[in-house]
Amino acid sequence: MSPSLPSSRMAPLGRLLGLLMAACFTFCLSHQNREFALTNPEKSSTKETERKETKAEEELDAEVLEVFHPTHEWQALRPGQAVPAGSYVRLNLQTGEREAKLQYEDKFRNNLKGKRLNINTNTYTSQDLKSALAKFKEGAEMESSKEDKARQAEVKRLFRPIEELKKDFDELNVVIETDMQIMVRLINKFNSTSSSLEEKIAALFDLEYYVHQMDNAQDLLSFGGLQVVINGLNSTEPLVKEYAAFVLGAAFSSNPKVQVEAIEGGALQKLLVILATEQPLTAKKKVLFALCSLLRHFPYAQRQFLKLGGLQVLRSLVQEKGTEVLAVRVITLLYDLVTEKMFAEEEAELTQETSPEKLQQYRQVHLLPGLREQGWCEITARLLALPEHDAREKVLQTLGVLLTTCQDRYRQDPQLSRTLASLQAEYQTLASLELQDGEDEGYFRELLGSVDSLLKELR
Repeated sequence: MSPSLPSSRMAPLGRLLGLLMAACFTFCLSHQNREFALTNPEKSSTKETERKETKAEEELDAEVLEVFHPTHEWQALRPGQAVPAGSYVRLNLQTGEREAKLQYEDKFRNNLKGKRLNINTNTYTSQDLKSALAKFKEGAEMESSKEDKARQAEVKRLFRPIEELKKDFDELNVVIETDMQIMVRLINKFNSTSSSLEEKIAALFDLEYYVHQMDNAQDLLSFGGLQVVINGLNSTEPLVKEYAAFVLGAAFSSNPKVQVEAIEGGALQKLLVILATEQPLTAKKKVLFALCSLLRHFPYAQRQFLKLGGLQVLRSLVQEKGTEVLAVRVITLLYDLVTEKMFAEEEAELTQETSPEKLQQYRQVHLLPGLREQGWCEITARLLALPEHDAREKVLQTLGVLLTTCQDRYRQDPQLSRTLASLQAEYQTLASLELQDGEDEGYFRELLGSVDSLLKELR
């Protein structure tokens, strides 16, 4: 039997054996996993940074952007807010903040009206925005295409192609004529010896409709149609004279080229002859209409009118019995001619827009002296007794423009003073009734003003 060791020596040996076993266990683990024992600090930091950047990018892609609602006022932009198209963006140098507002607010609202983005909340991602804009553009194009197709369908429903119309006209033996061709046909019908009176009158009646247009009236000159109508004033048929004058009056109106051709073609002399001879009242109405159209805004024709004794012809016309309607038209013509010359001379002095040649022509028209010599001061005063208010208005206007020329004769005419006093009393009553009805500037008040003005000048 071996001798036993003392217990005091066994304790240190146990501790030494425990340390050796712990060292062996640690050595084995270090060979099994190198990184567990020895760690590279630099490599570990790099990988950690990469993991953080990747995570940040993923979070950025998935980030929810808050919608910025622009108005016409500048508003501060918060970080991460998406700005819609059509907005102004600026950097506020005082605050250092980005600000935005709507560039075309009303237009932007109208474009979005009726269109709804496919989202459930007030926020959307960048991909949602791209998708919504693509859908919006596609919807607008589809809507525009639908509108175009609907409009084309409506046009096709209302109108037929010209090829189909021509085909139908050919089948019906209908010929499409221009205005020029129609006027040539009407002139030939009127000028034909084989045409009846009814056919001639019908041709003139239709021709009057076309010559209202300035271009058509000038085209009438190109094939001699105007002279044919002027020659119609020599007809022995009163109806032909009447409707020929009707056509001429329409062709002369505000058409200087036609007016010049008419003077050279002898229209003025023929019109005055008809007015000076016994003719039906309806024929004289149309002839007077043609004469007025020829003289207005044509000083050369006005001068020829005075030379041919036109004032004497008109004086005889208004003094005939039963011609009160013509008398009012004659007075209106004289008023227009006097004021036209006055305005032309005033315009030349103030603005110098009237051409020197035309102004010289107006100055050669001695209308006011001719009216005084031919007794129009008295004739106009007598016409003030007409019962119609409209006729009185025209006469009062003419008396006013003749006042400077005829003032001494008006003052020596006791009948004119009595007539004006009677009209003053009548229109005072009628003007009072207008005031009671709430009309501060009524028709009779204006007539009363004209009468009062004349009486004041004649005192």
